[in-house]
Parts: sequence; structure tokens; C-alpha cells
Amino acid sequence: MSDKSLGDAYSSETSLIHQRGCHCDTCRLGADNRAYSQALEQQAEQYARVDSISADGNLGSSEAVMDRVIENAIVRAVFNQDDHGRRRFIRAVGGGTLAAALSSVLPMAAIKAAAQEAGGPLEKKKLNVGFVPITCATPIIMAQPMGFYAKHGLEVEVIKTAGWAVARDKSLAGEYDASHMLTPMPLAMSLGIGSTAKNFIMPAVENINGQAIVLHVDHKDKRDPKQWKGFKFGVPFEFSMHNFLLRYYLAEHGLDPDQDVQIRVVPPPEMVANLRAGNLDGYLSPDPFNQRAVWEKVGFIHTLTKDIWDGHPCCAFACSQEFALTHPNTYGALLKSIVEATHYSSKAENRKEIAAAIAPANYLNQPVQVIEQVLLGRYADGLGEVKNVPDRIDFDPFPWHSMAVWILSQMKRWGYIKGAVDYQTIARQVYLATDCEKVMKELGYAVPTSTNKNYFIMGKEFDYTKPDEYINSFPIRRG
Repeated sequence: MSDKSLGDAYSSETSLIHQRGCHCDTCRLGADNRAYSQALEQQAEQYARVDSISADGNLGSSEAVMDRVIENAIVRAVFNQDDHGRRRFIRAVGGGTLAAALSSVLPMAAIKAAAQEAGGPLEKKKLNVGFVPITCATPIIMAQPMGFYAKHGLEVEVIKTAGWAVARDKSLAGEYDASHMLTPMPLAMSLGIGSTAKNFIMPAVENINGQAIVLHVDHKDKRDPKQWKGFKFGVPFEFSMHNFLLRYYLAEHGLDPDQDVQIRVVPPPEMVANLRAGNLDGYLSPDPFNQRAVWEKVGFIHTLTKDIWDGHPCCAFACSQEFALTHPNTYGALLKSIVEATHYSSKAENRKEIAAAIAPANYLNQPVQVIEQVLLGRYADGLGEVKNVPDRIDFDPFPWHSMAVWILSQMKRWGYIKGAVDYQTIARQVYLATDCEKVMKELGYAVPTSTNKNYFIMGKEFDYTKPDEYINSFPIRRG
């Protein structure tokens, strides 16, 4: 496709205007004024759909089209729409001289970037986004009743999902456009571990901290994990921070999680019932089901996961790579909604309002008081004390590559991954820190200066540059 109005503004051989007798594609389509305007509209639609640049140099990508439109608009304005004058000038001094002169007085790159940021029309407005009813999903849930999706032009139905296997399968099948996921899930799905391999991306974390180890009230005299041999524990999914943190905690206390205890997958909404029935001695679960066990007097909070690893990731916003590539503007609007909602959730002064918004039956279906204890961090621990831990749960969207590296190290440690692992490559392909950084900057939020950092977990340093050495430093491991 070619069009003189999108020709090279710095070429003396190219006309940038339409006129009678013009032989560009658009003018050949229009024989009268009405047909001519229709042809322009038709061509604009065609440009919006193409996604490549042909070998003969014709424009194809939307980015290239936008850059050319901006250049031409500026050059035509400089010459007061006198295209003949523009061409005479270029013949006299050269197109490169004109380009250099304009760049010296106008921030051309910044103007183009700003125009690109404006984006195009949403490819899809009505979206299905899955969530499992836990407080970790707060940003994804509250973005619907509190208008964050609508603000960015989206009509999102947030769909309550029974558990993580269902969320994974519906995401793989394309029934969900995007979903609330556990941070290890996009890594496992992309690698084909536990499911069919399909490239999934995670451009934003939702929550950090926010989990706990809960024990049955009958075990108040067994606060030392060395007393837990033979216990049956629940975790919400195999590929979860809950599973990896529980395994880490047990192993640091000398228990082999595959031999000394049983670890069972139990959907979060079923945790309390299984604890009450005696099917579980304890669980490492997301809230509100830790606090709900205390509320119902069947369990107590043994320890918060923030006391295992302060600032650990848990849940995230994820979608298939295919969705992001085929719906780039929709993907961008959805990511903006999530990042904005996550930052809103991070502010303590907003937590009571959020608790009321996500409590109803179509969301968490929990008493507001239970959710407030989690979000505000002032809670009963089931041992007769009221704790005040404001960062019991927090919200931070940045998907650190080093978080992915730690998760991959634990997947290898416990035998989920065999052989060599290219940690950083996988982390960069799945945890899209660049996309999150771009949106955070647009929204005016501070952005980390790196995508990696070391962590201290139960007093032991994790060096993200030496994951295999880290794995081999543990006496209890499979890999």
C-alpha cells in the first residue's frame, strides 16, 4: 500500500498532497468528492490493520504509520502547506539538512513517542477476567466495582473461579482473556510443567506478603515445627508460593516436605472446612481463609509468611502472550487498570473502602470485619492476642526478574524442573518488567532502577546471580 500523503517528507521527489490527477492509491479509488472521502476512510482502516513493513519500503506497522503522519504534518506546517515550496527547498539544501534543522528546534523523538503513547482504539472492550476469591486478588476484583476498568474504556466481567486448576485451564482454553494467577503459574505454563505448554506473560504482581501458616486449634501445644512429623498440610496449588514457602519453612526446621509430612492441594475456599473436619492439621493459605479459621475458632495463626520472607510475591495479573500481541491496545488498557488499582490498594487509607467493595457474595463472600482484619493488619491471632501488622498484606505491581529466578530455583530444588535452567532468559520472557515500568511511568509512579535484587529468606541470602549454588546449599532437596 502506498499513499502520497504518507510519503517521505524529506524527499523532493514525493508529493505530500492529494489533488486532481494524483495517482496514489487513495486518489485512484475516488472519482468524486464523496468517493474520495470514503477512500480516505477505507485506507485509514487498512493502515490500522497492517502489522509489517514490506520489502519495497511501503509503510505497514502502526508505529511506522504514526511516525510518518507526524513528520508529514510538521513539515507541511513549516511550509504552510506549500508542497511545491517544500520540494524546491529540499532540492536546494537536501532532505537530511531539513530533518536536522527541524530536530534542532523541535523534540521530534518526544513528539513521536507521545503520539505512540496515545495508542489506538481498543480491539476488544468486553473482557472476561478470572479470579479466585482471596484477598490477594484485591486489585483485580476492586477494579470492577470501583471503576478502574471503566476509566480505561473496558467492560470487564470478573468471574469467580473455584481454584487454580480451573483458572489455569480456562486461561489455556481462551475462556478467560486474562486472569488472577499465582506468580509461579505463568512460569510453569510457559514451560509446560503440569499442563500443556503455552506462552503466558506476567506484566504485574498484585500482592506481596498476605499469607500465613494456620494450625488446628488442637495443636496449640505444637508450636515447634519439629513436632509436625506426620501432619497433613494444605496448599492451594502445586505451583504456588504457598507450596514453595511451606516446603522452605519445613526444610529449614529439618523436616523433609516429601517424607515427613503430607502436602495436599486444597482450593482456598475449602481450607477451613477441611481443617474443621480434621482432614488437615494445618495449611499455608491465602487470606481471608487464615483469618476466617480464627473467626470460626477452628484454627490459629502460627506465623505470617512475611516473617518467612518479608516482601515475597504471591499473586499476579497474567494473560497469554497471544492475547497481548493480538490485542495490544486492550492489553495496555487492562494493564493500566491493574497497575492503578494495585497502587490504590497499597495505600492504607483506602483499605476500609476496598474491604467493603470486595466483601459481597459475588466477590469474596466474607464478613467485612474478616477482610478488614487482613487489609488493615489489626487482627486476632487465635492465641488470645490482637496483633497490629500494617504490612500483613501489601500491594506492589513490579514483577522483579529476581522473584522469577527464586521461584524457578525452588521448582528445580523440589524436582519440578529437571536439568539446566536458563533462569534469566525465562524470567525476562515471562515477567514483563518493561511493560510494567512503562505503565508505572505513564501513571506517575516511582520505578525501580533495576529488575533484580537479592533477598533474605529466614536469614539466608538468595543471590539471584547464583541460583544453582543456592539450591545446592540446602541439605534437603530433590534437584
